[in-house]
Amino acid sequence: MPKALILGIAASFFFAFTFILNQQMNISGGSWLWSSSLRFIFMFPILLVIMIIKNQLFGVLNDIIKKPIQWIIWSTVGFGLFYAPLTFASAYGSSWLVAGTWQITIVAGALLTPLFFKNVETEDGIFKIRNKIPKKSLLMSSVILLGIFLIQFQQAKDISALKAFIGILPVILAAFSYPLGNRKMIEVCNNRFSTFQRVFGMTLCSMPFWIIISLFSLLTVGLPSEGQVVQSLLVAIFSGIIATILFFKATDLVSSDVRMLAVVESTQSGEVIFTLLGGVFIFHDKIPTLIGLIGIMLVVIGMILNSLIKS
Repeated sequence: MPKALILGIAASFFFAFTFILNQQMNISGGSWLWSSSLRFIFMFPILLVIMIIKNQLFGVLNDIIKKPIQWIIWSTVGFGLFYAPLTFASAYGSSWLVAGTWQITIVAGALLTPLFFKNVETEDGIFKIRNKIPKKSLLMSSVILLGIFLIQFQQAKDISALKAFIGILPVILAAFSYPLGNRKMIEVCNNRFSTFQRVFGMTLCSMPFWIIISLFSLLTVGLPSEGQVVQSLLVAIFSGIIATILFFKATDLVSSDVRMLAVVESTQSGEVIFTLLGGVFIFHDKIPTLIGLIGIMLVVIGMILNSLIKS
């Protein structure tokens, strides 16, 4: 199994903490506004210390000064328009619903492919050619999505259609924003920076967005509770630092291969299984029915097939 695939699956495990802990914070009465902004506010000093220790800080800062608009726009898309809608959705849907709907990002990543170009060297020079949608990866991703649908089918009967709609719509926005912001920043960085540097730069450049969210939180709901602060710190470490760096490292390894990039993005389907297990053991959710178990099997099969298909 390719290294990028293993890193992607490991990232999905740590990303699952996002859905589980966000549900816990909402059950405890915490505001989604603080849940979203505190994660990145906590991430920033941790990443800053890492950058200083690794002596990689000034290279990123110089590049941000040269291209501030690109950095701020795509960092805000990749982190801000990804995580704020995701935490908002967690206030209206359980962890399994949000995690399951989030898997639309598997297809979103493949559908966004034509927005990007690859350099092809010919006798007449280097030309930019628009990438094509990786149809085989898209087909295997559809198998994964079918599994996700089956996992949610039985449990979706227990909630109202309106609540499901309000919980699903912002997740769709997040599902397209995350791969779009990530891939655009790969282009902006042009392989000049390490994974840590790119994550730090995106965290720094998305801070104006999170500061606005924090100020709005302070004015509307007041200060966060001690429990929400602690849980947000855990989300920042497990999901914000560990999972994000593992996932970005995986996409960096295959950034020049459109098919493998789609395959790595499909590993995030593992979040549903990890979140489902977390729900069973932590929140005592119902154990999946036979249909749900078949869905889990399809997710696993889809990921395996995705790793085996040839370009």
